[in-house]
Amino acid sequence: MQPPFEVGLTGGIGSGKSTVAALLAQMGAAIIDADAISRQLTAPGGLAMPAIAQRFGAHFVTAEGALDRDRMRALAFADSSAKLQLEGIIHPLVAEETARQARAAQKRSYPCLVFDVPLLVESTRWRQKVGHVLVVDCLAETQIARVTARNGLTRSAVEAIIAAQSSRLRRLQAADSVIFNDGLNLQGLSAEVTALAPRFKLSLAPAT
Repeated sequence: MQPPFEVGLTGGIGSGKSTVAALLAQMGAAIIDADAISRQLTAPGGLAMPAIAQRFGAHFVTAEGALDRDRMRALAFADSSAKLQLEGIIHPLVAEETARQARAAQKRSYPCLVFDVPLLVESTRWRQKVGHVLVVDCLAETQIARVTARNGLTRSAVEAIIAAQSSRLRRLQAADSVIFNDGLNLQGLSAEVTALAPRFKLSLAPAT
């Protein structure tokens, strides 16, 4: 069995990374979404919740048993050590689940595995794991406009999120391919993804 082509997909908030992932999935790629896995781990009954409650206290757990994301986000912005402690709980569990999903996708003979990882550039493990890094890029003003319209956050809140993520320059320096998703409509973005499809062993026709 020929091994799948492994792509690391990343981009800043509001870059359009999720849309690119969906387009790659339509062409036959298996998408392994690290952020979605992280959310599952911190949902009610999630595997990370007992350790989070023990380390940070019950007031960081909602009445439903999920992580209180707003409270944790405020703590992480104020205390970098808390952020590292949270990552120490969640990241190993994310790694286990991404590996499990990758094995399952290989058994189903997917030609390409796309690891959708917001913190790919910050992680040496991910850069060593994948054969190709695809960065979805856009201007900071575009990020702010998209996220404020989509999530209803204030400009200052979005700027704080952007500042906490890897810099645009650092992402671009780590990239093997870049999609500049600024001023593109969905058709234009799809054309950019289609141009990369043969390199990723993907079909130009939507997967059935």
